[in-house]
Amino acid sequence: MPHRTHHLVPGPAGRIHLVEQGSGPLVLLLHGFPESWYSWRHQLPVLAAAGYRAVAVDVRGYGRSSKPEAVAAYRMTELVEDNAAVVEALGERSAVVVGHDWGATIAAHSALLRPDVFHAVALLSVPYTPPGGPRPSEVFARLGGEEEFYVSYFQEPGRAEREIEPDVRGWLAGFYAALSADTMPTADAHLMPADPHFVAPGGRLRDRFPADRLPGWLTEDDLDVYAGEFERTGLTGALNRYRAMDRDWKDLAAHAGAAIRQPSLFLGGTLDASTTWLSDAIDAFPTTLPGLRGAHLLDSCGHWIQQERPEEVGRHLTDWLGSVVAGR
Repeated sequence: MPHRTHHLVPGPAGRIHLVEQGSGPLVLLLHGFPESWYSWRHQLPVLAAAGYRAVAVDVRGYGRSSKPEAVAAYRMTELVEDNAAVVEALGERSAVVVGHDWGATIAAHSALLRPDVFHAVALLSVPYTPPGGPRPSEVFARLGGEEEFYVSYFQEPGRAEREIEPDVRGWLAGFYAALSADTMPTADAHLMPADPHFVAPGGRLRDRFPADRLPGWLTEDDLDVYAGEFERTGLTGALNRYRAMDRDWKDLAAHAGAAIRQPSLFLGGTLDASTTWLSDAIDAFPTTLPGLRGAHLLDSCGHWIQQERPEEVGRHLTDWLGSVVAGR
């Protein structure tokens, strides 16, 4: 089994850090918030052993990749071009793109906007929703009633940073636990828990995180890796993705309602709010993902699917990749 290797390659905003393992057809792996290439640590060797060149990227604003200051630098169109630049820098002409959380949305739009480069797409946790509809910030502002939806909370420059950066490690531990199957708040017979996706007036997002326990998939060493990166870089680059959403709405207006026609795969967790809130998007897959070759909801799985259930995710990915590559 070849070892993992780290590289820096040129991108439109400067450098892009990636971690590579294996040889064969290129599979690009994109992480979400608040993670890094490290969230794919279980899948890199599995894909390499199956005969693929697996490459996990630090998305712009994270890890050792460049972190432009302007919010506009985190628009979806910019991140798609980063992915195309990685493929070119690796000496390839095309790739399969796989993403989780924000990475799933970036992967979907990479396939939508650059079908010449990305010939298949797998989405983990967050289903594809075509561009269009109301302005995102207006939609999020209406959610939660008197409380504030976490996306709106993240969109205000500097606000989340002031909460997170004094205790990055503790905040990350709580955030990961809040969305993990074995540690997320559960319904009590007498008292429903407060939803950690919402902020009470005058409160903080972390006020509703579980305290003093880690999910089973996250070791202290794993947490050290994630915390160490964000303690070094800060959170602004990562949070700017949320702050660029209205810009995406304008940039992608010409693609309103567009389907992704390449071969696709969706994996989600039954306990993940992303799959329950967006169940209509999953129901719409016959229209929005006409090339879909599999949609699997993993029972009793939370949001961090490739870390909570690495064996199942690896199996689904390799089975799907076998059909995708064989069909080219």
